[in-house]
Amino acid sequence: MQRGAAASLHAALASVDQDAAGLRRALRRSRRREQLRAAALVLPLFVFLAACFVVPIGAMLSRGVIDADIARILPAVAAVLKSWDGRDLPPESAYAALIADIRAAREAGTLASAATRLNYDVPGFRTLLFSVGRQLPADLSESARDALIGIDPKWGERETWAAIRRAGGPVTDFYLLGALDLRRDADSSITGAPQEQRVFRDVLGRTLWISAMVTLICLVLGYPVAYVIAAQPPGRAGLLLFLVLLPFWTSLLVRTVAWVVLLQKEGVLNSLFLSLGLVNEPLKMIFNRFAVYVAMVHVLLPFMVLPLYSVMRSIPPSYVRAASSLGAKPFTAFWRVYVPQTLPGIGAGCLMVFIQALGYYITPALVGGADDQMISYFIAFYASKTVNWGMAAALSIMLLTATLALYAVYNRMVGVERMRLG
Repeated sequence: MQRGAAASLHAALASVDQDAAGLRRALRRSRRREQLRAAALVLPLFVFLAACFVVPIGAMLSRGVIDADIARILPAVAAVLKSWDGRDLPPESAYAALIADIRAAREAGTLASAATRLNYDVPGFRTLLFSVGRQLPADLSESARDALIGIDPKWGERETWAAIRRAGGPVTDFYLLGALDLRRDADSSITGAPQEQRVFRDVLGRTLWISAMVTLICLVLGYPVAYVIAAQPPGRAGLLLFLVLLPFWTSLLVRTVAWVVLLQKEGVLNSLFLSLGLVNEPLKMIFNRFAVYVAMVHVLLPFMVLPLYSVMRSIPPSYVRAASSLGAKPFTAFWRVYVPQTLPGIGAGCLMVFIQALGYYITPALVGGADDQMISYFIAFYASKTVNWGMAAALSIMLLTATLALYAVYNRMVGVERMRLG
C-alpha cells in the first residue's frame, strides 16, 4: 500500500514537473514573440538612422584614413614604390612607371586629382607633376631618371618620391597626423609640421577652452535660476520654465544676428551706455571672444537649467530644514546637504552644454574674430571651400574622439558615484 502511494506521489510530481516545464517553454515562447514584435516596431527607426546618419557619417569619417586616389591614378609607380626602402633614390623602374602613369593620367583627365592630393603633402607638387606632363617628349632618348631630373631637380630628392609612396594607400595616417600638426618625413618617421603650418593643436585647445568657459558660465548662471524655479509652486514653475524654453522657438541664426545688432559699435548697448554717460566712446563688444561667450551662453543656458531643475524638483525640502534644526548654518546646510544631491544634474547639464559647445560653428563665425574660430569652422572650410575631404574627416574624427572621451570620463565618474552611494 505504501509502495502504491509512493508511486502515485512520484507520478504526480512527474506530472507537475512536466506541466512546469511546459509552462516555462510557453512563457519563453511568449517572451520571444514579444521581443520580436518590439524589434519589428523599432526596426524601421534603426533602418532610418542607419541610412540617414550612421552610413553617411561613417563614409565621411572613413575619408580621414582611406587614401585611394594615387593608387588609382598612378598605379604603376605606386606598386613599384611599395617595395622601395626609402634610403636612396628609387630604381629606374620607378621613374619609367611614373612617366607612363603621368601620360595615361593626362589622357584620362585624372592627373589634376593626383596633383591635388600630393600637393597637400608637399606644396608645389601640383606644378611638379604638370611640368612633367608638358615637357616630357614623346620618345625618350635617355633614361627615365635623367629625363625627369632634367625637367626638375626635385625628382632627384628622396622627399619627392617619399610623398608619392606615403599617398599610395589604401590606408593612410597622413590626414590624422596633419590634424595633430604632425607629418612623416622621407624616412617615414613622425615629426612636427613646420612652424608656420602648426594650427590645429591651437585650434583644438581653443575649442576646448571656449567650451569649458561657456559651460562654467552656464553653470554659474543656470544653478540659481533652476533653484528658484524648483522652489516655486507648480503653476508658477511652469510659467518660468516656459520663459526658459522660449528661446528654443527662435532660430539659432536669428538669435546670433540679434547679438550682432546689440553689441556692435552703433548698436543698442553702446548707444545706451553713451546716452547714460557711462562711456566716452563705443566699446568693442563684437567680433571678439566676449561676443562668442555671450552668444553661446545665451543659446546653451536652457540645456543647463533643465537637468538641474529636474533633479532639484525631486529633492525634499525637509533635508535642508533637518540640517538647520540640527544646528547647521544656512550656507552649511545648503553646501553640504543640498548641493551634493544636485551633482547628477550638474554633471548632466555640464555634459550637454560642453558637448554641444564643442561643435559650434555659426555663432563664433558670426560674432567672433579670426582668433575665436573653433574646430568646426575649419571642418566646414576644408569640406566646402578647399574640398579637402580627408582633412575635414580627420578633424571630425578628432572632435568625435574628444566628445567620446569626455562622455567616457563622465560615465565613469557617475558609476563611481553610484558605487559610493550604493
